Amino acid sequence: MDFLFIQLMQWAKDQGYAWFDLGMAPLSGLADHSLAPLWSRLGTFLAHRGGHFYNFEGLRQYKDKFGPVWEPRYLASPGGLALPLILTHLVQLISGGGKGGADR
Repeated sequence: MDFLFIQLMQWAKDQGYAWFDLGMAPLSGLADHSLAPLWSRLGTFLAHRGGHFYNFEGLRQYKDKFGPVWEPRYLASPGGLALPLILTHLVQLISGGGKGGADR
């Protein structure tokens, strides 16, 4: 993977591109203290202990070795329990799974 990314970055540089986007590192950089919002603490818990489902920390560490410029991304949603449903739909959309996914 390292070789592939380095070759892609070199090709992009030769084509005049100034930036190479490695994508996001979900659930990294969330606040984890007693005054942090519940969803932030839940996201931090999942990032640290959810390796069975997805290697959140490993993805961040892998991308970090390329020296990226990390920029925060935010998601606004209605209150209550709408957020878990929205996050589920986002995961399905990104992964191409579910009905009518990107694989069709």
